Amino acid sequence: MLIRTASNLSQIPGIAHGFFGRQGGVSEGIYASLNCGPGSSDVGEHVAENRRRVLTALGGANLLTLYQIHSPNAVVVTEPWAQGPQADAMATNVRGLALGILTADCAPVLFADPAARVIGAAHAGWKGAVSGVIDAVLEKMESLGADRARVIAAIGPCISQPNYEVGPEFIARFVETGADNTRFFVPSGKADHWRFDLEAYVAHRLQEAGVGLIEPLFTCTYAGQDDFFSFRRTTHRGEKDYGRQVSAIVLE
Repeated sequence: MLIRTASNLSQIPGIAHGFFGRQGGVSEGIYASLNCGPGSSDVGEHVAENRRRVLTALGGANLLTLYQIHSPNAVVVTEPWAQGPQADAMATNVRGLALGILTADCAPVLFADPAARVIGAAHAGWKGAVSGVIDAVLEKMESLGADRARVIAAIGPCISQPNYEVGPEFIARFVETGADNTRFFVPSGKADHWRFDLEAYVAHRLQEAGVGLIEPLFTCTYAGQDDFFSFRRTTHRGEKDYGRQVSAIVLE
């Protein structure tokens, strides 16, 4: 099982986390092997077993994921659920609830306030990031007693700038929210196209929001075909579906 961790979160006693890759599960074919996405067309029993293995590795009592819709919506979690609400971020101060984010190129962000014992998790695709999902999860954490100046955040594996080519309508959306956002784009070899640095933009939004300590993992999902699922890689290959890796954090 491939599990990456962030050094800033690893130093906090009583909190476990992991950015899980695609290895160590039971799924087969294009879903091989640790596909944790119930929204995929994978065999349901395989996804359930994969999620059980993740939970065992974390040591939590429940692994909770959302019905992610690329939004700025965030929720407070107080108890386990059978099916997650439509949102892209969550926060809790309840022990044993592992907050999981499913990705296949978008950036998973895990949060913790060590003093308040509050944790959070966010799905930061470009739509959620530009529309405010980072601020939304921090507000939910603050409602539980967190202080964003104390919050520690880690940005997990996501698509890197060399592999993220976008068109003119994409860059226009970012320029609308701030002219200096052009610094997250570099020209590609195709006319009127650029390459977008999602990880750097998410780190920027975290800094703007007042997060005290931020650690990007600098790991590309698109390039690591043996280690991570990637929506864009699947699209380029013409495959019918794709798996999702999970990133999770839990108060032990």
